[in-house]
Amino acid sequence: MGVNVAEPCDLVTVPARQGLEAVDILRRGAVSAPAVGPVLHDGPCDTLGFLVPPGTADAWDLPGSACTQTSGRGLRISAADIPEPPVSGAGWLLPPTDTGPVTDPAALRAALGEATRLIEAADRCH
Repeated sequence: MGVNVAEPCDLVTVPARQGLEAVDILRRGAVSAPAVGPVLHDGPCDTLGFLVPPGTADAWDLPGSACTQTSGRGLRISAADIPEPPVSGAGWLLPPTDTGPVTDPAALRAALGEATRLIEAADRCH
């Protein structure tokens, strides 16, 4: 995505297990450009939050996840924010960089779907 992380971002939150699988899927799929942007985790690591372009929340409808529209509420992420995440009680799983993009919503949707299928398959084997 061509969105600079210093611009307003929306935030997709998912359960940590699914989010960690999705991060792995996105990173494995990256050939030349980073496929996953900054990712937050909550204090107890129950959920992960992927920064996505503003406006993503308008059309986000993936079950098991939520997308919060933050435009106008001051959520702007930049490398200067490290090590303090912009959300109280959160930490960085993948911190922002000056040149790194936010996560592409279509790629994130596909990775979360694949992560769900992998988790369901793994759970059936136990």
